[in-house]
Amino acid sequence: MLQQTQVKTVLPYFFNFIEKFPTIRDLADADLEIVLKMWEGLGYYARARNFHKAANIVSKEFNGHIPDNFQTFLTLPGVGDYIGSAVLSIVFSHPLAVVDGNVKRVLARLFCLDHPVNASSSHPFFKAWAQTLLDKTDPGTFNQAVMELGAMICTPKKTQCSLCPVSEWCNSFTTHTVNDYPKRVTSRPVPTYHIAAGVVQKNKKILITRRKLDGLLGGLWEFPGGKLKKDETAKDACIREIKEETGITVTVASHLTTVHHAYTHFKIIMDVFYCRFIQGKVHLNGPIDYRWVSVKELNNFAFPKANLKFIPYLE
Repeated sequence: MLQQTQVKTVLPYFFNFIEKFPTIRDLADADLEIVLKMWEGLGYYARARNFHKAANIVSKEFNGHIPDNFQTFLTLPGVGDYIGSAVLSIVFSHPLAVVDGNVKRVLARLFCLDHPVNASSSHPFFKAWAQTLLDKTDPGTFNQAVMELGAMICTPKKTQCSLCPVSEWCNSFTTHTVNDYPKRVTSRPVPTYHIAAGVVQKNKKILITRRKLDGLLGGLWEFPGGKLKKDETAKDACIREIKEETGITVTVASHLTTVHHAYTHFKIIMDVFYCRFIQGKVHLNGPIDYRWVSVKELNNFAFPKANLKFIPYLE
């Protein structure tokens, strides 16, 4: 849960998750849809899907015991160098340095490192520095301390150098260049996509569809829709997308709202319409499942955050 997500955001999800799934076997035995519902709103849903897969593997192949061999642990879905080093150093005291965004920032300022922290090619460089500094007698505590230093003191802005326990050894502090580090590669502008989605009504029920299990927002439910084509109106795109995805014909009754939402690598502007069912039977093209549900039943399904922004408006 802490991958790409702040602790304050994670905490309520963590406690609810642990209460729902107190053991690895409980998680492994749970339906993926329930797991995604518990994760709803936390984002990066591939983490939840991989966690569920990993729990199944650990439960079945390792008799419920987390493998303490680094290479074996790396074979679990969703486990990379960061998760592998964090878990095995904290739980099993393996001398493995953790490198995340906070650690890179601390290292860059400590040693005035010019390698850009947001370039994937820089990771081995920062990993080597972190491994050199690692306290091999207590690697778990050391890793957590460096991560906390970056999260609480050596922050991206308004750095609290006066409170830093290592400021006297920090090259950027002693040379008054703290604000020059870390170095970053200039990111490309984030694209914005215009989306149209439809709340299709039929006999007091609403149509929802489920996304494929892999890819962005995999396994979540949503209201059918998609990107506008060039020179296409949002209204026309809504009708077309619903037809292409579900095979049914609808007409737009009214505009419900416009939702703005940002993902990691792009933003969306989503026009949401109330639609009336005209004719046809549902034949899915893209989604893997569908349901006709009441507004009250929507709470039983896991939706992307962009959908959650307008669901409260539904009647």
